[in-house]
Amino acid sequence: MKIERLIGILSILLQQERVTAPELSRRFEVSRRTINRDIEDLCRAGIPVVTTQGQNGGISIMDGYRIDRTLLTSGEMQTILAGLHSLDSVSGTNRVAQLMEKLSAGASDWMSGSQNVLIDLSSWYKESLAPKIEQIRVAMDNHCLLSFVYYSPRGESRRLIEPYYLIFRWSSWYVWGYCTKRTDYRLFKLNRMEEVQMGESFEPRTVPLPDLSNERIFPGGIRVRALFDNSCKWRLVEEFGPGCFEEQADGRLLFHADYTDEENLLTWLLSFREKVELLEPQPLREKLRDSVRQILERYQ
Repeated sequence: MKIERLIGILSILLQQERVTAPELSRRFEVSRRTINRDIEDLCRAGIPVVTTQGQNGGISIMDGYRIDRTLLTSGEMQTILAGLHSLDSVSGTNRVAQLMEKLSAGASDWMSGSQNVLIDLSSWYKESLAPKIEQIRVAMDNHCLLSFVYYSPRGESRRLIEPYYLIFRWSSWYVWGYCTKRTDYRLFKLNRMEEVQMGESFEPRTVPLPDLSNERIFPGGIRVRALFDNSCKWRLVEEFGPGCFEEQADGRLLFHADYTDEENLLTWLLSFREKVELLEPQPLREKLRDSVRQILERYQ
């Protein structure tokens, strides 16, 4: 991607006195015209890059403005590497690994030390998810509409959006865009999107940043009290933290939390089978009892 290439070019210019455009073109596998545009972008960003003609000419950073390499310590560089490699774990490609391999030449002081932070953002759905992520990134870069079938609790529908942000949050991937059907901005979960197709181009809007606070996306409102067997402690700690329950005299765990969706709550409780008793709210206790009765009738 372009931002990765710009970082790579700047890194090389910090390490070498001078480099030629053909050399950069070969390293990053793009045309010389693309490299020239990248140099212009660096100049617009305030980096004093100069080019000189002739036998010993090339591209360099203006004398007196060279940034001290110690601006990035080895530890900081390793943190950047961990973040960049996590992108490869999602896309299923080796783009970032190839970029860092190109940067590593002559940069042993930056790359010293072992990589001790590993981030893998891939999921069980990697084979289907990676192509969607790549397709959405291309659509965003080229300002192209995206159409897809979306599956939600209310049913399935065909959507057409202007994609603006690709987001990883709550252990899942989402795309934030302007939905032409709702005439408003919406968040769509990638695992629920099928038949994704890129359409015609659109004129980008001034887009508000998505409000991804838990209170906004998961407003709560269902006050839950339940008794869990002590053997469920590890799951409660993992999913809600150690402050979500009080241990009772008989060893059981009195759980309390706000929940946002009835259907998800019932499904979650059923995943504990006989090891949980829902105390409140009473209407959901009755719904859970009816569900258990229907399950029992089906298996009799």
